[in-house]
Amino acid sequence: MPGSRLTEEDRRQIAAGLVAGLDYAQIARQVGRPTSTVTREVARNGGPGSYRAHLAQRATRRRARRRIATTAPTTAFERDDEAVREFAAEFAAMLVDSGLPRMAAHVLASLFTSDAGGATAADLAQRLRVSPASISKAVTYLAGLGVIRRTREGRRERYCVDDTVWFQAWTDSARATNRWARTAERGAEIFGATTPVGERLEQMGLLFARLGRATAAGDVDVTAGEHALVVVAALVHAGTALTPRQLAAGLDWPLDRVASALHDAERLPELTDPVQVRHDEAGAWSVIARSDRLSTAQRRRLADEPKKSR
Repeated sequence: MPGSRLTEEDRRQIAAGLVAGLDYAQIARQVGRPTSTVTREVARNGGPGSYRAHLAQRATRRRARRRIATTAPTTAFERDDEAVREFAAEFAAMLVDSGLPRMAAHVLASLFTSDAGGATAADLAQRLRVSPASISKAVTYLAGLGVIRRTREGRRERYCVDDTVWFQAWTDSARATNRWARTAERGAEIFGATTPVGERLEQMGLLFARLGRATAAGDVDVTAGEHALVVVAALVHAGTALTPRQLAAGLDWPLDRVASALHDAERLPELTDPVQVRHDEAGAWSVIARSDRLSTAQRRRLADEPKKSR
């Protein structure tokens, strides 16, 4: 109802509407919510191309728990101080091995292993037994990377861990992988896919493209992956294109589950390798073999093999 919070069922309807190609106003009418509510919900949870009902529901619960945690009184925890120090040192060493400067690594490890998730420059200098100047340089570096944020405490600044730091790191990694893939594919076009250089670049592009898709598949849970495989198996068994409603009837599934499974199968082809799904303008879905497992030169040579045996 308008004014109340979205339910899990509301989010399933939103996901099904996006897969069906409806605009926000149409989805809002189906859900019985203002268009602005649907727009904010989709934008907050990955946008129309990546919105997933179960992930949006999970994110909402996380945000609710975080709000409760920030209003709860601070409590003392009984811990082995020596074990805590050893873990912080191990965490910092891992960050250094990943390419972070040593002092920045120790500052970030200190913030992460603090229940408050934040500290002032004076707190960090005392905790790490280094000069304030060293802390200042490290936090400037970390803030530039976007892994910590600055807040004001009266006249002092407080440095806090950004809760989205690992998601941002994953996003940056995926973006870099996709750039490698695009660059290699463009090089293959320039040199010619059937030339030695072109074939080498095309193989490189195929590899990085698969790595990028495999990374993107990390946000799909086991149940969602199983659902995607079931709809693919149904399409293979049918041997013809089917609409989501036909699939829902044949599988005896709710339409929103079929829509979500098709969305997963199309967006993350690594789930369905070595085949992939596609849909036509009428909204019917079918399954075809993936073409990116073979390079252009390999497909050409395979096509020539039957001719040689004649």
